[in-house]
Amino acid sequence: MRFAGSFWKGGLYVKPYPDSTRRPLLLGGAIGSCVHVAGVYGFLRLAEEAGMDTHFLGPAVPVGDFLQAIRRTDPDLVAVGYRLTPESGQRVLAEFASSVRSQGLDRTADGRPRRFVFGGTPPVCREAEAVGLFEATFDGLEGPEEVLRYLRGGLTAVRAPSWPSTLVERVEAKRPYPVLRHHFGLPTLQATREGVARIAEAQALDVISLGVDQNAQEFFFHPDRMDPLQHGAGGVPVRTREDLVSLYEASRRGNHPLMRSYSGTNDLLQWAPVLHETIHNAWLATPLFWYSLLDGRSRRPLSVSIPEAQAAFAWHGQRNIPVECNDSHHWSLRDAPDAVAVADAYLVAYNARAAGVRTYVAQFMFNTPPSTSFRMDLAKMLAKLELIQSLEGPGFRVLKETRAGLSSFPVDPGRARGQLASSTMLQLALKPDIMHIVGFTEGDHAAGPEEVIESSRIVQGVIKNCVMDGMPDMTRDPVVQERKALLVLEARNLLQAIASLAGPDVSDPLAHAPTLVEAVRTGLLDAPHLRNNSQAPGRVVTRMVGGACVAVDPETKKPLPEAERIRRALEEVKAAQRVS
Repeated sequence: MRFAGSFWKGGLYVKPYPDSTRRPLLLGGAIGSCVHVAGVYGFLRLAEEAGMDTHFLGPAVPVGDFLQAIRRTDPDLVAVGYRLTPESGQRVLAEFASSVRSQGLDRTADGRPRRFVFGGTPPVCREAEAVGLFEATFDGLEGPEEVLRYLRGGLTAVRAPSWPSTLVERVEAKRPYPVLRHHFGLPTLQATREGVARIAEAQALDVISLGVDQNAQEFFFHPDRMDPLQHGAGGVPVRTREDLVSLYEASRRGNHPLMRSYSGTNDLLQWAPVLHETIHNAWLATPLFWYSLLDGRSRRPLSVSIPEAQAAFAWHGQRNIPVECNDSHHWSLRDAPDAVAVADAYLVAYNARAAGVRTYVAQFMFNTPPSTSFRMDLAKMLAKLELIQSLEGPGFRVLKETRAGLSSFPVDPGRARGQLASSTMLQLALKPDIMHIVGFTEGDHAAGPEEVIESSRIVQGVIKNCVMDGMPDMTRDPVVQERKALLVLEARNLLQAIASLAGPDVSDPLAHAPTLVEAVRTGLLDAPHLRNNSQAPGRVVTRMVGGACVAVDPETKKPLPEAERIRRALEEVKAAQRVS
């Protein structure tokens, strides 16, 4: 979408309609000999969604008939479509613009400037801009959410304040389309800064999630402990507050995307104000159990990392900054039973609420483990959602964030694009508020700016088809519903077992750090990849059965009901207590 300069005054866009209770009228059609009306018709549909009345003239409307319709209906906004050759388009649009001006149709009956917009191919849009009548042109590169924002008059200024500056505001402004985010961080600060600017200018994302390197995540406040060989490993080598400020300033263009960053794997309470003050961190994202000795991303035992995560939740909750506890999928990344991932999704949301968080971002990573079937994947996410939403109430709101699983992306770029598109369609069954795009290149390398933009365009295309045009409700599949119900039951049983580990003097077991540590130590929360881990037994054995990840008996390899797995884990706890 492009705007004509004459419609901008002092950096501020003139509000489209005077304050009035009447609904503005949009008149639209394809002009001249052009019979292609899909674009202008879709534009009118979006206008109706934005609260306008519309009048559709149809295809191939002669210039004279178009002018008569303007005089007869007195519209506030006129939408003209033309998709033939630029040369013929230039002639018909020049005739139309000249006639509009000479007949005084550039103003409404009550004397207000009438607004005109144009839609067509990019070359014809350039011809339309040249005639000087159209305040905006649409060449098909815009997403429906961008058109809606224009029609709703939301783009009231060129400056940053015109763009929503908080996550909740951004989510509300984009409905019914999800907010789009993507991780981005290259091995040098300069390349990352340039990439951030390019992504912002392309208006590809609503949120740029800075991927800082592991040295920064773990040792930002202890530079003497950084490993020089790991400089730039896993992201951008941020070393000072000024580095963060420079990255944020690079994003102050285009659609002024929000910015957020990894929470750090050490010193969470020191990181929080730094990110808040430098990049206006849109929300905290940190796990409850991970970024510890459990996964080796820091040297903190669970007895230290869990209380620190809870304190970070509280710090952000006190400032009404949203919190995401990106924890549940880490169990699935290590082939934990689906029931463990579902129970953990509730458990971490519960801890966020207990810490005073008011807006909770619930992340749902699909395709994890990669061989999970679409049916079983959707069932698992619906089970998580049901449990998490049971916590909602006054003072605790849940935003849904979906994403594809990193390990599900093939190395082949063609197949990877297909994976991104198909996973996006499945995710939309949850009607997400936020969609975390995973670049199609992730199976081979971290995405550069152009690859981030391309991945965003793929996702936008899927969203347009599924949200604007509608899609079947996959959540109603009886197989999905049956599996979801079983997982909810198994997760509730597991949560009850975790609570039973607490002593009688513990008033809130599920938010009690020592009890949570014990849940991992005893194997109630466990995953096969944790074998020989100092924090967990890694005793559980799982297999993919019918597209679901389930526990199996270590000897027979037959599926082990979750109730039996829990019973065995608790029996071992009791046996250990008897010995001691």
